[in-house]
Amino acid sequence: MGVKVCKFGGTSMADGNIILTAAKIVKADPERRYVVVSAPGKRFSDDIKVTDLLYKCSDEYETGELAAFENTFEKIRVRFFNIEKGIGKDVRMSEELDKIRAEILSGAGRDYCASRGEYLAGKIMAAVLGVPFVDATELIRFDEHGALDNHSFDIAASVLANYPKAVVPGFYGLGVDGKVKTFSRGGGDISGSIVARAIMASLYENWTDVSGFYACDPRIVRSPKCIEELTYQELRELSYMGANVLHSESIFPVRSAGIPIRIANTFRPEDAGTYIVKTFTRDPKEYIVTGIAGKKDFTVISIEKSMMNSEVGFVGRVLAVIQKHGISFEHLPSGIDTMSLVLDNAYLKNGMLETLIEEMKEAVNPDKIYTHENIALVATVGHGMANNIGTSARLFKALAEANINVIMIDQGSSELNIIVGVDNDKCEECIRAIYREFFN
Repeated sequence: MGVKVCKFGGTSMADGNIILTAAKIVKADPERRYVVVSAPGKRFSDDIKVTDLLYKCSDEYETGELAAFENTFEKIRVRFFNIEKGIGKDVRMSEELDKIRAEILSGAGRDYCASRGEYLAGKIMAAVLGVPFVDATELIRFDEHGALDNHSFDIAASVLANYPKAVVPGFYGLGVDGKVKTFSRGGGDISGSIVARAIMASLYENWTDVSGFYACDPRIVRSPKCIEELTYQELRELSYMGANVLHSESIFPVRSAGIPIRIANTFRPEDAGTYIVKTFTRDPKEYIVTGIAGKKDFTVISIEKSMMNSEVGFVGRVLAVIQKHGISFEHLPSGIDTMSLVLDNAYLKNGMLETLIEEMKEAVNPDKIYTHENIALVATVGHGMANNIGTSARLFKALAEANINVIMIDQGSSELNIIVGVDNDKCEECIRAIYREFFN
């Protein structure tokens, strides 16, 4: 018999009734033995996530706005009291919240504060399921740079060997300073994959509020096709480009062990969902494109210089300029006498773009350097593209017919994806045009 790890996202933990639904899903399959939970999310569109309230508490404490802090913390208190009432169990929530408040006011830190939503959600789910609660600080370690310490897998395996079943809070672990340390937002998915890797699960189930991974954002294309199966590599590409069903970094722990992921819907557990697997098994002739995703707000810096290809160290000197300022690039399309750097606009505030251009001029003395600002990147992803002649032609024909100007083209050597750069305001239209071509 296999062992499954279930990760329940914020919408699956939003209130007491939903938590009881999630617990029913766990109990329906005896192989679902380990559960990882997020903090309670939104109950309705205008609601505030518990994690956002906790970050607000931290900010108010740090700025000395103690009256505002108490007001925000009271909202958190009411939220968890209502959840406790909804599950019909006494989980000593008042006592837990009093302790958390005291720790925050004694300077426990921003990460500790932010992590308490998952901590309390874990306590609640453990009580509902009647299984042990195992704190994430016992399993997950961060190194001195704030990155996941790979010893976490062995530590987690050793600890969880003592628990046939358990609930673990997501999103955080223990830093080298002995204090609580969090992942980036959405990092509960990473916690789930660490637990799955530690116990060598047969399946990692990620339960959310959608019935799988869609071919594109349903806010852009109405009722897009739900993908039955995609590979880790395809998921990585789509997640990085804005398809946010699953945190892009959550793939790595399970990928190395070949553990499949299933995206499933807490509110429609009967739906098949999407399986994320190591190897592409579908017919590449039938499934040419797996999905399309777009991301806005990039700038392209284009450099031209005759005989660039024969100038040793040219690219290195350009990259040294952005490295000096702690900037990473998204893509680096190039030709014989041209190269382009695609940078996230978040790096280019307060005159940084002008600084980079001047320093690049000094570093490589280009014939010409110019920029395209406010660019959206749209990625068309699929293992089937490499096996079907004319895929690129179809894509660009679709964009031409939609009257969309392509500013940049970048295709990886694996032929897994084709990325086009278009004006920000053409991003959604671009996605719709590509979707129509390959899915309608």
